[in-house]
Amino acid sequence: MPDMSAATAPTSAAANANAPALPPLANDRFLRACLRLPTDATPVWLMRQAGRYLPEYRATRDVAGSFMGLATNPEAACEVTLQPLRRYDLDAAILFSDILTVPDAMGLGLSFAAGEGPKFAKVVRDEAAVAQLAVPDMDKLRYVFDAVGTIRKALSDENGVGKVPLIGFSGSPWTLACYMVEGGGSDDYRAVKTLMYQRPDLMHRILEVNADAVALYLNTQIEAGAQAAMIFDSWGGVLADGAFQQFSLAYTKRVLSQLKREHNGFRIPHIVFTKGGGIWLDEIADSGCDVVGLDWTMNLGRARARVGDRVALQGNLDPNVLFASPEQVREQVIQTLDSFGKPSDVAGGSGHIFNLGHGISQFTPPESVSVLVDTVHAHSRKLRG
Repeated sequence: MPDMSAATAPTSAAANANAPALPPLANDRFLRACLRLPTDATPVWLMRQAGRYLPEYRATRDVAGSFMGLATNPEAACEVTLQPLRRYDLDAAILFSDILTVPDAMGLGLSFAAGEGPKFAKVVRDEAAVAQLAVPDMDKLRYVFDAVGTIRKALSDENGVGKVPLIGFSGSPWTLACYMVEGGGSDDYRAVKTLMYQRPDLMHRILEVNADAVALYLNTQIEAGAQAAMIFDSWGGVLADGAFQQFSLAYTKRVLSQLKREHNGFRIPHIVFTKGGGIWLDEIADSGCDVVGLDWTMNLGRARARVGDRVALQGNLDPNVLFASPEQVREQVIQTLDSFGKPSDVAGGSGHIFNLGHGISQFTPPESVSVLVDTVHAHSRKLRG
């Protein structure tokens, strides 16, 4: 079990007249860093931290029978969400689910074949298909919200104090549209880009529906107990400059404008991660989010200088570093922390959440994650003096 002795104490707005109210947590580093508040160490969590690189995940999936068997069973989703927290001293949990649950609830028929990526039975490529799109009934996604509630309960002690915060998430409107038009993953995004250029009116309609659906989906996760909300704009970086702003960022902003910033009196941070989006850092930072996630192509120090006190930053170790030796993993983690620089005690100086620049590989040695997490905490404390 992780050593919680170094976790931060529960924090409330009373401790700082200008600080937002945070929920009762044994470890609130992640939420504090999201809001650029001082932390005793840099928080760390990993995209896809609950997943195929862990043998216990694979065993649980075998029992469930399939990925969707896990995702649609609240107890199983809770179990795999908690598995990495039992191994590592992580500072946040993230809901175990999939970004494509929303278009599945729209009736597109999501499936996962063994050894293949997601597939939709129906594609959205013409006026008739677009006309049928609508924000889905959230009852069709009840299994997600039940999982959120189950996880929150499992993370809480008898006094209602959570171990770490729980992150809810969704794919961005553009990323969902890519899968909906392509019918699955794509190497060249030919179908979705063809529709975008030939019939921008249809693409805008898809994105409008997606944005309103994502906003409602995330707000319902927040109502169920998610304590932060993350938007994965996984394919925003495949767009040309100009097209990104029009077809991706505009609709991410539409989502953010509708998201709850508080729930039950507690502040809910919003995170946006655009893979390949570093060239648009300033525009993403001005989108209304609290945190901008960065992939490994960005220098954290330069990114910090550019965003100033507008947002916190999340990232950004190359996931393939975790295939190196323990000493090399440790060295690369330290370089990443040093790149961000020494945190200050003012609100604008502490906003870094350590993460990978994309999701963890299924082939990652679990022991490499131990080295990463322990080094983040140890070295970041040294940076604080």
